[in-house]
Amino acid sequence: MQAITLGTGSPLPDPHRAGPATLVRAGGLDLLFDCGRGVLMRMAAVPVGVAGLTGVFLTHLHSDHVTDLGDLITTQWIGSFAPAPLRVYGPEGTRAFVERSLALMSDDVGYRVGHHEDLTWEPSVEVVEVPHRDLADPGAPQVVLEQDDVRILAAPTDHRPVHPTVGYRIDHDGRSVVIAGDTKPCPGLDSLCAGADLYIQTVVRRSAIEAIPIPRLLDVLDYHSDLAEAAATATRGEVGALVLTHPVPAPPPGSDLAAEWVAETSEGFSGTVAIAEDLMAFEA
Repeated sequence: MQAITLGTGSPLPDPHRAGPATLVRAGGLDLLFDCGRGVLMRMAAVPVGVAGLTGVFLTHLHSDHVTDLGDLITTQWIGSFAPAPLRVYGPEGTRAFVERSLALMSDDVGYRVGHHEDLTWEPSVEVVEVPHRDLADPGAPQVVLEQDDVRILAAPTDHRPVHPTVGYRIDHDGRSVVIAGDTKPCPGLDSLCAGADLYIQTVVRRSAIEAIPIPRLLDVLDYHSDLAEAAATATRGEVGALVLTHPVPAPPPGSDLAAEWVAETSEGFSGTVAIAEDLMAFEA
């Protein structure tokens, strides 16, 4: 099983980092988690096309994680020679978000249907919403997809006031990958991470943010895991490796500053730690 960090950026535009998106390849399936800016360009570099995706799995509906959903829907639609719905999974609220996205696209749909005689159908999306569970007592992760010996589990995460949000665990052939998304440590995240081989967590560096006296930036500490918290989650779960993604503020790829992030995280976690760059591949 392989996880490719297609995009490792945040809401802050970065010439080196596309928006948040991770591709997990397991049992012949291509599974896309979040779809931030530039996702299709990063997918083309793999290469994998939108038609090859088994599903798109959203952790939450913050703009930086869903910016290019419309691009995925449009590309799937105009590149197909027969109706082929895109399947999208996500927390409660995803169906309404998709409906609003389709409404936003209505002018473009009209132009294309009016121009291409062989395009006689409109884009369609099949939405599967993950039922919300109590944050304090979420119970065992719930199965959202089982196909070709691949099982995808979901559990609630804590990114409040963004709510509800979910994280995912992909199990295949005795191996496992966890996609946490934006979240503070919480019971649902712990349930996903237990015994995982690879844990991918969006992170912030607390000391760097606290040194910048901008209230809107300081606010991100309220609902993201910092390096120490990600390390503690990884240690509790006894995971094999921790991959840091969506770093804020982002260090230049391959820099000494990036190495500092890894060293600081390793103070609280004895396993393998890596800071992701776009199009890195990690084996689980």
